[in-house]
Amino acid sequence: MPWIHLLLAALCEVGWAVGIKFTHGFTRLVPSVLTLAAMGLSVFFLGQAMKTLPMGTAYAVWTGLGACGTAALGMLFMGEPVSALRIASLVLILAGVAGLKLAAG
Repeated sequence: MPWIHLLLAALCEVGWAVGIKFTHGFTRLVPSVLTLAAMGLSVFFLGQAMKTLPMGTAYAVWTGLGACGTAALGMLFMGEPVSALRIASLVLILAGVAGLKLAAG
């Protein structure tokens, strides 16, 4: 269950990171409320995962998956540059996340 909580935390992190773009500096009510809710849920699920998982592993996986998901959505839907180096870098982050999961058991 802690890994499911961590995955939910990462998904919520991607949600709030993308959501910030749509808040226009937190001047738009609905996107701001949704973004803040995603932030809260992200931290809540991270806390649930940290009840069992090592702190360093949980935090690194949370940030790694969140960063990769946010960067991927930016490239796919927001016109951010796509290059072999960017994609390779994301693959390396995901490899590190997988290694941390394997090492945690």
